[in-house]
Amino acid sequence: MATTAETTAAAPSLKRRFMDLLAKPWSGVAMLLVFYLILIAVFSILSPFFFNTRNMLQIGLNVAYIGLMAAAGTPLIIAGGLDLSVAAIAGLTGVMISLLVGLGVPVWVAVGLALALAAAIGVVNGLFTTRLKLNPLITTLGMMSIVSGIALVLTGGLTRPLMIPGFNWIGNERLFSIPIPLIIMLVTFFGLWLVMTKTKFGRFIYAAGGNAEASRLIGIPVERTVIVLYVISALAGAIAGTILGAMLGAAGPNAAGSQLLTVIAAIILGGTSLNGGRGSVWGTLLAVLILGTLNNGLTLLNVSSFWQDVTRGVVLMLAVSLDQLRNRALGE
Repeated sequence: MATTAETTAAAPSLKRRFMDLLAKPWSGVAMLLVFYLILIAVFSILSPFFFNTRNMLQIGLNVAYIGLMAAAGTPLIIAGGLDLSVAAIAGLTGVMISLLVGLGVPVWVAVGLALALAAAIGVVNGLFTTRLKLNPLITTLGMMSIVSGIALVLTGGLTRPLMIPGFNWIGNERLFSIPIPLIIMLVTFFGLWLVMTKTKFGRFIYAAGGNAEASRLIGIPVERTVIVLYVISALAGAIAGTILGAMLGAAGPNAAGSQLLTVIAAIILGGTSLNGGRGSVWGTLLAVLILGTLNNGLTLLNVSSFWQDVTRGVVLMLAVSLDQLRNRALGE
């Protein structure tokens, strides 16, 4: 039998092993993958309607527009930024398309104009945070309020119809039996992974978030990199709003507003550090799927939506706690 002294000596060793595991570059994604597989196994046992192709594709469809916003937000946070206005941009985009089509503008021209407006909002966010040195949290919180307010003024707070032949297929059709929004989300994640790992711009992203001042001294265009990422984030919000409008056949001023917490939670849960300099889009993708699967499984088990909100909050707090532990393990 182990003595008390031996047990006491073993405890720090286990803790050290756990911290060493957290310090591994692959540990975050690996733990998420294991947790996701366990989640699928649990819901498969508890509900006979959970594990089938139709339901799994439905989960992917439900989280597609959220995943788009989270995918673009990941490199931005890695670079030291933050965009709280992305969900509001999604709402304004649907409203703009609906209003412009109502004025006789062809739907795809309306989509192009909405994307251009989103890009302009991204530029403003980027300039305020890099040139005027305003806190990203304050800047994008203010922008979120402005964009949401404009959408409410334009609609009077009402949802507008967006049933347009030749447009709604984006949200409702399938390619090789896979919903098109899900394909768009997966292509976006893959494209961002290529940019972040195979290009010079990707190295700029990690350098800007790791040590902005040192990066400037060696000639990395930190400000330009961050501005481009704000534009990408805003465009992702606009595309998400377009897809959501096409799926629902309607555009509401706050259509995606309630998903902002889910977007931020997915990015943090995916292992992206709030301190910048660390993270991956694959971790974010797994986190998006985990949160979507959690909602789907709890709904199938007839758990109240109020308790689902509680669950999301708990997951977010656990993710932030794990992020802090990883920072300690990495000595940050």
